Amino acid sequence: MSDIIRRDPRAEWIARNRLHPLHAAMQPVQHSWMGPNGVIRKNVHGVGFIGPNGIKRIDRSGAQQGGASKRSAAVEVQLPLHQVPQPAFHICVVPDMVGGRLSSHDRDLLGLAHQLAGSDGAVLAVVFGEHKESTFATAGVDRLLVLNGEEFSGYAPEQRVQGLRAVDNQFNPRHWLLPDSRSGGGELGRRFAAALGERPATRVWQVKGEACIGRAGAGLQDLARPLARLILAAAECAEPVSETRHEALPVELSTRVARSLSRIEDLGAVAVDPGAIPMAEAEFIFSGGNGVKDWALFHQTAAALGATEGASRVAVDDGFMARDRQVGASGTWVTARVYVAVGISGAIQHLQGIGACDKVVAINLDPGCDMIKRADLSVIGDSAAILQALIAAVEAYRNEAKRDAA
Repeated sequence: MSDIIRRDPRAEWIARNRLHPLHAAMQPVQHSWMGPNGVIRKNVHGVGFIGPNGIKRIDRSGAQQGGASKRSAAVEVQLPLHQVPQPAFHICVVPDMVGGRLSSHDRDLLGLAHQLAGSDGAVLAVVFGEHKESTFATAGVDRLLVLNGEEFSGYAPEQRVQGLRAVDNQFNPRHWLLPDSRSGGGELGRRFAAALGERPATRVWQVKGEACIGRAGAGLQDLARPLARLILAAAECAEPVSETRHEALPVELSTRVARSLSRIEDLGAVAVDPGAIPMAEAEFIFSGGNGVKDWALFHQTAAALGATEGASRVAVDDGFMARDRQVGASGTWVTARVYVAVGISGAIQHLQGIGACDKVVAINLDPGCDMIKRADLSVIGDSAAILQALIAAVEAYRNEAKRDAA
């Protein structure tokens, strides 16, 4: 069994938040209490633990008292189920699904969709091609429509517009929501609006009643207009769904999508050097700090993962990394989908610089540092040993993939 300690930050946050509906379920079981006569009562059935041989053991040293909260934090969170058996209307959301998964921008969009849907409407997510996402239910999807087919793969905006028009004809949604992003949602939304002959509301960051507010004037002004049927929303337009889980029932189109002749041929992605990608545009950043003692191993791990290298200010000041690799308020603000922090304690300037990152993984010896508290996944241990194990795991995975391909 591995000695690496793994935490569930979300469960720990629920255990601290008294207003959360699952707060009571996350509290440790009370094993003793004082009765009305002043006598201490004990629950003999709740004291102890099951050993590896299946026999119940009782720890009389008191060490279990401190470990109870850790075990309770590891309990799987079961959110209340939100169901819409017969929706009065639909709110359609077309997420970007960069890398086949929901991004933070997509989850904000689903949160805005539930504000518009209320209790009578259902949120319908339209996804093109194969995906890797398994958390549609907790992200707030009531109905899921997957448009599979070779014609939707790659860069095919004309064909995707045809698919959205077929969805519009069948479900007649009250609103369409697309991310106003550079990942495809902004272009697809404007093409779809032109096909429908409607004027979209762009760069929307807030919806109030029957009005929506969008950015204008190079982002320096707010423009209010009546709530449009087609909305291209900016990031952080609403709080993502976090306190309910949804059915994510699969639905299908009743008609076949018309095939359009594409005027653009997609030749696929072009391989680039991760080191040549600007920090502000990198999707996967492998960052090192003062806790890294073997920098040659650090560079080897970054190359094995295909990640863009970053560093904390201490590592840059010590000369281990170039100044343009510094991450933080005094360096570069990054928006990576995955940010791995190796040996970084988490100064406030560094945490500000990674505030927009989707997933943060921390590797550190100190379980109480600020970076561990910020991380979505924490690995406590020696960085050199963990990096060597990570390289071995990546090589084993690639060798297995080669054997399967052969």
